[in-house]
Amino acid sequence: MSRQRYMVRRVGALVVVALVLFGVVRVVGALAGGDDGDTVAGADGSTPADATAASDGGTVVGATGNTTITSAPGSTDATGAGSTVPATSAAVSTGPPTAADPAVVLIAGDSDAGTFGPYLETLLDDTGVARTQLDYKVSSGLSRPDFFDWPSHFRQIIPQIQPDIVVVTFGGNDPQGLTDGSKADGTPNFIIGEPTGDGDAEWRAEYGRRVGEVMDYLASEGRTLVWVGIPNDDNPDVTTRLRVQDEVVRAEAAKRPQVAFVDTWKRFSGREGGWAEFVIDPRDSTAKDVRADDGFHLNTVGAEILALDIMEVVRADLVARGAQL
Repeated sequence: MSRQRYMVRRVGALVVVALVLFGVVRVVGALAGGDDGDTVAGADGSTPADATAASDGGTVVGATGNTTITSAPGSTDATGAGSTVPATSAAVSTGPPTAADPAVVLIAGDSDAGTFGPYLETLLDDTGVARTQLDYKVSSGLSRPDFFDWPSHFRQIIPQIQPDIVVVTFGGNDPQGLTDGSKADGTPNFIIGEPTGDGDAEWRAEYGRRVGEVMDYLASEGRTLVWVGIPNDDNPDVTTRLRVQDEVVRAEAAKRPQVAFVDTWKRFSGREGGWAEFVIDPRDSTAKDVRADDGFHLNTVGAEILALDIMEVVRADLVARGAQL
């Protein structure tokens, strides 16, 4: 495929993605419920969440059967081995995605990816023109490279997997103090304290740098990057810290037209922007509980609704690449 044809298709993809996200936001305004407590959010809107981990550890096999990823349990204060990736490399697609030459979709991030990822894999498998790889690490993010270094991990696995599309999310683990690695004694080397919602200029600048670095790498070489945002929390203090993170990520995505941002915050909020426990399931237009007991993570239903929203963006990109869907 010539670079000129590729750029035309890429512009088309971004236009379609923008229209999809605009339509989602319009619908949520019509269907969303109140602003706080047990409110109902609309059938469409935006996307993400730090859903309850699909597994506390062990082996996670992609719904398509094409991928096996090992995810070790842990907390933000723990250390552990990273995910493992099959040694085989995928060939880069040069034409439209087909059953014989499918688009490769990498789904990566923290436990949120491990929760919505399997259903997203099922949706993509149903297209017949996509092959998926799921790679997630519980309790990980970009704040604590002493626990898990995602930038280094991406530079290791991207050349192996050679994805056409990358779906990534980092949820509620990141609004904490930032480290630049570990001290000589193995303890975290914190360089900036956690965000408080009051200024946070230093935290915003450093976290924004880290997010931008990951975005630039994942969206390079013709790849499409879909960044899934985070939801709010039923605890106002936690939501204050989460909002700082969400604002930084939105700002970095807005600088990069090659990055599609899925707005989970709005998707799982009430009409007034407050926390919502119930959301309209677009599959049957019924209001359903979408939150886990901790008030932040998504339960299975919520994760599936999120996967449906993400799928709309990915589908638009597949069509722009020439897939017959």
